[in-house]
Amino acid sequence: MKDIKDIFFDLDNTLWDFEKNSETTLLEIINEFNLINKGVDNAQDFIKRYKKHNERLWTLYRDNKITKEKLRGERFLLALKEYGLNDPILANDFGLAYIKRSPLKKILFPFTIKVLSYLKSKYNLHIITNGFEEVQHIKLQSSNLTHYFKNIITSEEVGVKKPNKKIFQYALKISDANANQSIMIGDDLISDINGAAKLKIKTIFFNPKRIQHTKSEDYEISCLSELMNLL
Repeated sequence: MKDIKDIFFDLDNTLWDFEKNSETTLLEIINEFNLINKGVDNAQDFIKRYKKHNERLWTLYRDNKITKEKLRGERFLLALKEYGLNDPILANDFGLAYIKRSPLKKILFPFTIKVLSYLKSKYNLHIITNGFEEVQHIKLQSSNLTHYFKNIITSEEVGVKKPNKKIFQYALKISDANANQSIMIGDDLISDINGAAKLKIKTIFFNPKRIQHTKSEDYEISCLSELMNLL
């Protein structure tokens, strides 16, 4: 690791705890929209069904098979339909409330601030994210993370998504970084690890749930604090 100069982080589910922030937001909005009295049996069941549709649609979006608008428009409607609520207006209003409120949540993975403060004194730090441009910047600002990073690269800005090698090439170029002196840290084996590996960028797989896998990465951690021993 002695030659590393630039570190590229994923954001969602690597630094910013997407699952916890999303669930906190959903619980608030489910209550405000009174979904329980409209046919939804319980909040946790609705969240489980929504996550199933959201994950499937995000995979399609990452693979350029659907648009951002289709992703945003369908994920809540599909969940509501499972309860017999075929109400596009309700789904749209619910979705708008979610998009507005979720990025303002501030739950980070343990040791995020401590680790970033440690790394910032030694390396150039950057973000590469597939998240939506306007939303990701709000997340970083509301969580007081923006100042740690020299560059924040979003897929919308570049026009391609991880794992497409073009987004990593773009990130290296605007960061004035060399692939053999860079490392990518992320929670997604396809988008983050396989994507970076295409350019021979070293990789650290962040695996807090300790999922079993057969993919190849240079290093694997289950807690961000481990980075202070690696880097």
